[in-house]
Amino acid sequence: MTTETTTAKTTAAASGTWTLGDLKVNRIGFGAMRLPQNGAALQAAAASGDRDRAIAVLRRAVELGVNHIDTAAFYFSPLRSANELINSALGGPYPDDLVIATKVGPARDASGEWTAHAGPGQLRGQVEENLRQLGRDHLDVVNLRVLGTHSVAERFGVLAELREAGLIRHLGVSNVTPEQLAEAQAIAPVVCVQNMYGIGVRPEYDAFVRSCGEQGIAFVPFYAIAAAGRENGAAGSESEELLTVARAHGASPAQVRLAWTLHRGPHVLAIPGTGNPDHLADNVAAGALSLTDEDLALLEGLHHKAAE
Repeated sequence: MTTETTTAKTTAAASGTWTLGDLKVNRIGFGAMRLPQNGAALQAAAASGDRDRAIAVLRRAVELGVNHIDTAAFYFSPLRSANELINSALGGPYPDDLVIATKVGPARDASGEWTAHAGPGQLRGQVEENLRQLGRDHLDVVNLRVLGTHSVAERFGVLAELREAGLIRHLGVSNVTPEQLAEAQAIAPVVCVQNMYGIGVRPEYDAFVRSCGEQGIAFVPFYAIAAAGRENGAAGSESEELLTVARAHGASPAQVRLAWTLHRGPHVLAIPGTGNPDHLADNVAAGALSLTDEDLALLEGLHHKAAE
């Protein structure tokens, strides 16, 4: 693979597919968190052109075969929200094969300050807010975002009731332990787990990732590229192991990180986010990057060494 030639012609279909319940998606998707903001800093005085660029990136993502977009009502800046951008770019009507996954649980007030996680009585309002912002009569996938190791039964039960009412098609969980996943599954089917994971990030979750695949549940890592940089993005110099693999394939370190993620199993999806159209094309092209056994062995060592 050479980045210049392959990126130009690669679509998300090259990454393969997975089915979320009854919804087939390409394994390379798109995360919308970064669209209304720049890293962790909310942009109070963002240029008006940023909105046009964000809309262009979303439309280009769909053109490149992306049909799985991850978002949330709490992804917003003082001027715009991820859901509003998605609605403006892709709604009226949305593509038939587009799957939009959102999250509920965390809450921010109008000023952007984080408040306490939503209790059971507030979750319906969060679901309805996502429906309103996205301009839809139901949500394809709703993930319950969890904070801590407490029971998820009561809050997940509320979402299960909304699923029965037709407001939600499928349910997932985010930032959970295996025990919390099992608790949720006892209440209603779970189609995906969305946890932080990547090279050198939470290798103790390797068995959990495999277990999800054995149960037919998608594992959807966030911060697969940024790793410890989280919402601020990738930072610092890359390891020699990662650079060696990248050079061998004419790829970028970010593409190798995404490819490694996809190689963890056919049930593992990727949702890299960007507001840059060039980075978008590179991310999609990573779905076609085939790592050798030698590459994977080298990266496996890095995965465990980086977390020591």
